[in-house]
Amino acid sequence: MAQVRSWAGLDVHAAKVLAATMDSRSGELTVRRLPGATAEVVRFCAGLPGPVRVAYEAGPTGFELSRALRAAGVECIVAAPGKIERPASDRVKTDRRDAERVLRLLMIGGLHPVRVPTLTEEALRDLVRAREDVRGDLMRARHRLSKLLLRHDVRFEGAGGAWTDRHRRWLAGVEPGQRGAQVTLLDYIGAIDALLVRRDTLEAAIAELIPNSPWAETVARLRCLRGIDSLSAVGLCAEVGDFGRFARAGHVMSFLGLVPSEHSSGQTRRQGQITKSGSGHGRRLLVEAAWHYRRPPRKGDALKRRQAGQPPTCWRSPGALSSDCIERGNALTPSAASAARSSPSPSPASWPASAGPRPTPTEPSCTTSVKEAAGTTRHSRARTSALLL
Repeated sequence: MAQVRSWAGLDVHAAKVLAATMDSRSGELTVRRLPGATAEVVRFCAGLPGPVRVAYEAGPTGFELSRALRAAGVECIVAAPGKIERPASDRVKTDRRDAERVLRLLMIGGLHPVRVPTLTEEALRDLVRAREDVRGDLMRARHRLSKLLLRHDVRFEGAGGAWTDRHRRWLAGVEPGQRGAQVTLLDYIGAIDALLVRRDTLEAAIAELIPNSPWAETVARLRCLRGIDSLSAVGLCAEVGDFGRFARAGHVMSFLGLVPSEHSSGQTRRQGQITKSGSGHGRRLLVEAAWHYRRPPRKGDALKRRQAGQPPTCWRSPGALSSDCIERGNALTPSAASAARSSPSPSPASWPASAGPRPTPTEPSCTTSVKEAAGTTRHSRARTSALLL
């Protein structure tokens, strides 16, 4: 690769962009304010003496600037904001300082780039996140309604629990007695019904787009695992992106913030709660799926249907070619469905001593179950590799 002539660190905002540039030959540092329009920023960066390398922090402006710069032949890095080092004693923050910091870290290779999704991937991810937003809105709307009824001492005592068809018919006949409370109740019920329609519409759109998406095969294989169906599978794919960029299953755990935090120095090593970095949506989906691994393996009719007809894959380590496995014969190439069927129940063998008594084999902790679902325990790595890699 040719030696970089011009370096540029951008501090990107909606209305303006501050560009700090460095010429590697003259060593001259210049700072220039640019309008927020993507075309103007691309024109400025493409006009610098080449080769040019540009970097900016990921933010609400998205990835269109990165795509436009690459289309213009300019190498661009979108840096992870949480990985940018900032001195603890630095109490002055300006756009110029931010741009110069990005520039310096770019020149020494100190930035951690994020993966820029394709337009198709980003569109499906937006749809999945919109459905997640509606799920949260629906939960809050239901809470408002239930607390309204509780304040008026109205309780549902029917069979089947709340938010079933029986519960919905019961709500239609509830009369708090006061005009204001009745209007409030009807408004809350209408809000819930509207959110249910929105949720069902988004779920139908997601199901329609999955077969033609880049994650069609990965979603089909993820659905072979207990606790994961279409929505959870496409949600994990949308948040993780390309599973192949992780060399080991433990890297997926780190990406989703499911590894323990640590503060070690000298002979002292302290590990704390999980870091919770990365995508909270992906982490929640994995935790919810992991709850299904607390019980002994059972295969119901729904799981049988999801496992039926999956393409064959092989037990292989990350990076191995599937053709090598095929040459070894069908006896060594179980299908993704058989890999999921043979997965044992999680074991508490890795339970830390600092967490107290180990859970019983039939009731492992949710943390252990999450490790199982992510494929980071010893007996689940081969299964996860066979399903995803």
